[in-house]
Amino acid sequence: MYGTGGYMLSVNEALSNIDAIGIGRKGTIDKPQYLKAPFWTVDTLFYLTALDHHSILFLYYLIQLIPWKKYDESTGVPSLSKTIIDNISGYVPLNSKEEELISTLFNQLDKSITLHQQEPFLCGNSVNGGVKLC
Repeated sequence: MYGTGGYMLSVNEALSNIDAIGIGRKGTIDKPQYLKAPFWTVDTLFYLTALDHHSILFLYYLIQLIPWKKYDESTGVPSLSKTIIDNISGYVPLNSKEEELISTLFNQLDKSITLHQQEPFLCGNSVNGGVKLC
């Protein structure tokens, strides 16, 4: 089960059996999350799925570029509505191969960034006997 802050707990039933993108409705509206299926969400998290010919990973990276706080409708806790989200537009290539290439590039960049963020905590590497925490 996911909320606006991320993973919360495991449940027995799934709301969706396909990967999706979670967008906070209340609170953390500016931190879209990639939701691995199967999953369930609480009422403070919208989720979107890709149409058959689009890549959910590509859409995830595209959605990261949206300045979500600009669409905040609240006077207190940050808030988004489905109507506001439905009216946000962006460029999506018609060619699914182009989407896959872009998705792969950004996914590799994310992995590289994550690896470099972990470097201060790691000793050794897979070439000289494995990675272990220092």
